[in-house]
This record gives sequence, structure tokens and C-alpha cells, in this order.
Amino acid sequence: MEIVVILLSLFFLMFVAFRGFSVILFAPICALFAVLLTEPGYVMPFYSGIFMDKMVGFIKSYFPVFLLGAIFGKLMEMSGFVKSITNSVIKVIGTSRAMLAIVLVGALLTYGGVSVYVVVFAIYPFAAELFKAADIPKRLIPATIALGAFTFTMDALPGSPQIQNIIPTSFFKTTTWAAPWLGVIGGLFVLSIGMLYLEWRRRRAKAAGEGYGSGHKNEPQPFSDEKLPNIFIAILPLIVVGVFNKIFTNLIPKFYGTQFDFTKIHIENVNAVDITKETSVWAVEGALLLGILTVIVFSVKKIKTIKTNFNEGINVAIGGALLATINTASEYGYGAIISMLPGFKSINQAMSNTFTNPLVNEAVTTTTLAGITGSASGGMSIALGAMSEIYLEQAQKFGIDPEVLHRVASMASGGMDTLPHNGGIITLLVVTGLTHKQAYLDIFALTIIKTISVFFIIGVYYLFGIV
Repeated sequence: MEIVVILLSLFFLMFVAFRGFSVILFAPICALFAVLLTEPGYVMPFYSGIFMDKMVGFIKSYFPVFLLGAIFGKLMEMSGFVKSITNSVIKVIGTSRAMLAIVLVGALLTYGGVSVYVVVFAIYPFAAELFKAADIPKRLIPATIALGAFTFTMDALPGSPQIQNIIPTSFFKTTTWAAPWLGVIGGLFVLSIGMLYLEWRRRRAKAAGEGYGSGHKNEPQPFSDEKLPNIFIAILPLIVVGVFNKIFTNLIPKFYGTQFDFTKIHIENVNAVDITKETSVWAVEGALLLGILTVIVFSVKKIKTIKTNFNEGINVAIGGALLATINTASEYGYGAIISMLPGFKSINQAMSNTFTNPLVNEAVTTTTLAGITGSASGGMSIALGAMSEIYLEQAQKFGIDPEVLHRVASMASGGMDTLPHNGGIITLLVVTGLTHKQAYLDIFALTIIKTISVFFIIGVYYLFGIV
């Protein structure tokens, strides 16, 4: 019965997320529902002592990353830098390779720190224009954008400033550059297999006489002849973010050591800060801040000409950052409560008996919870919040580097998270004017490829010992 209670709670959360209801409201409801069925007298103590404590802790740790990432992405879009980068990549790759061009643009932007949601809005008009010119079915656009923005640059490539690559650092005391070779190998696997799949689908459509189609919704306006920023200036903020992320990752521990003790500066009753847990978060925050300043410096003239829209754009970015943070924090609080219930211990024991290898156990647990919640960061937060200490103990027992745990968790979170109720997928389909029926099959194929890639890098690690 204890396990049934947890499963009922999980499936109810998945159902309301699929129906489009906010997890900010329903994550605590679902969690406290499980507590109510387990022990009614524990509801309010669990809410205040566990849910709110963990939720607020998540916001304290990661809100600045969400905020700075959203502002950076919005400024890149409003300055015209995204258009310039997209246009330049298309010129180099050529319109005949429309799919590869869009994938590379999405990868470049997300790896450079632009929010995946901003990328969807920014490159869709270019994708539509290219696909129309090459007579490629429009239904393949969502999967093409997803491969570039939602997969290997989000959580596989080392140094990625996306939240899915940052969250494991606080659990395993690693950095965003953890297991670099495994990340690169996994990223290349996803990119190559994903492109092979998309090209196969394109050729099949061409052989069947299917073209771009007509009567589509949300067709973008034709491109204007506006003068775009110089490509070298446009790409500079992305380079700044990447370079200084690495520099700060190395400098912060040297400057602060392993912890900052407030008593040394005569401040009492304040807990010492564990620098090993904060290094990666601070490094990304610092890099994004410098990226923002770089955009502003090189687009100050345009900002002056669009002052009203600039203010509105920044406000939209801030609102989006708040929503994304609280969504994920609510799921994190939900996971914290579930992990404290007796039924979870039984599920955990069953998982441990079924998947005795800690890396496989971590991959299965993380991707399953990401799929149920429809959120890579939310599912990973639940999994690591409940199991990270156990994974570390097992890793030490089997001689596994914590960096491998980081990379496996990060990549697994971006596996089954892209089920139909995922917020990013819904946004992607709305922006492109397509339905799940029209375009989701190809997105799901990439979901399978991404999930397989996690077990592929686990195999590479055990075969060759590569980290």
C-alpha cells in the first residue's frame, strides 16, 4: 500500500502536468496527498519542514542562474546577434543542408548560454524559410530544433552553462566540466545518430513526394533586409561566456579555498559556505554576467533606439526566469517529501536489487523521474535529492569517479524528459504551429536516441576507463 500511495501521487502529478496545469500548485498538493494517505498528522510538518525548506533552498542556489541566463538570451535576441549568427551559419553550411544548419545554430546558442526557450523562438523563422526553400516537410522542424537545443549541448558537452549540467555539481562536488571525454563522446553519439535519423526521414518524405506543405499555422513573415551585426561581434558574447566559465571554475577555489568561514571576519551565527558546492554555480553566474555586459557594450546604439521594447523584453525575461525557477523548485520540494516516505524506501530497495550497478541505477532512476515530471531539471533534482549520497557511497565502493556520476545524471535527465507533457516540447509545437500528431513521433525518436546515449557512455566508461 505504501508503494501504491507514491505511484498514485507520481501519476497524478504527471497527469496534471500533461493537462497543462502548473506544477507550482500541484507539486505540493500531490506530495501532501501522499503524506495524507500515509500519516495524516504529518501533513503540515512535512509541508513546512521539508517541502518549503527544500524549495527555498533550490531557489537560493539556482535562481541567479535562471535569471542571468534568461536576460542574456533575451539580449542576444533583441540585439540581432542571434539573427546574425543564424544567417552566417546558413551561409557557411548552405541551404541544401538546412537540417544540419539549424541543428548547429541551436547547438551554438545553447552551448553559449542562451536559454533553450529563447532559441526556439529565435531560430524558428530561419528554419521555416530554409525548409520551405529546400521543400522539406515542415513537420520535421520541431525535431530538428530539438536535436540542436534540447540534447547534447544541454547536458552532455562539458562546460555547458545550462541548468541540467549545473545541478549535479552541488550533489557530487564536481564542476560543469566533469567527465569531459565521456561528455564529448556522448554528445557526438547523439549528434551523429540524430542527424542520420533526420536525414533518413527527409529522404523518405522526398521519395514519397512530400514537400513543405501548405496551409500551415504560425508561418513567419518573410525576412526583412535589415542590416545585421557583424558575425564576429555577434558571437563574441558566447565566447566570453564559455571562456570565463572555465576561468572562473579554476580561479574560485584558488581564491576562496574549500570554504568561507564568516567568523574569520568577525561575523557570528552565519554558516560557513562550502565553496566546493558553489564553484560551478558562481562560475556560470559570473560568465553570464560578463556575457550580458558584452552584449550591452556592443549593441548600445540599438538598445537606445528600442528603449521601450528593451524594457519590456527584460521584464519578460525576468518573468520567465521566475516561473522556470519556481516550477523546478516545486518539483524539487515534491521529491524531497516523496523520498522521506516509507514507500520510497521500498522502491529504492527494489531498484537497487534490480539495477545493482550504481551508474545504471542512477541513469534509470533519473530518466524515469524526468519522464514522469516532464522536466529534466525537476526529475534530476528529485533523483539526486533522494539518492545522491547512496550513489556516492556505491561509487566509492566500486572505484567510480564522482565526475562519471555527474555526467550520467546530467545526460539521463535529458533522456525521457521530452515526453508529450514536457513544457519545452509544448512550447516548441505551439511556436511552430504544429500538433503532437503531426510532429511528435520524430521528437520521440530523438528521445530514444538520447536515452540510449546514456547507457552508451556507461559502456564506454567500463570498457576503456575514459573519464
